[in-house]
Amino acid sequence: MVQAYILIQTEVGKASTVAETISKLPGVIQAEDVTGPYDVIVRAQSDTVDDLGRMVVAKVQQVEGITRTLTCPVVHL
Repeated sequence: MVQAYILIQTEVGKASTVAETISKLPGVIQAEDVTGPYDVIVRAQSDTVDDLGRMVVAKVQQVEGITRTLTCPVVHL
């Protein structure tokens, strides 16, 4: 299982709607709107890194109101 944090910037006033929409996607563990340089932080998981990438590109980035994403895979050192 691969997990990652997805940091999301949104259009002004869209953070809450984006977080709510993303929280319903399969593989999303948690989605919260936050303050700071990013507007929404998502914790997601999938079976492989490739599946995670497909989820981000095909599902997360397609949510209306998102302007930029940064995916940070979780590593255990």
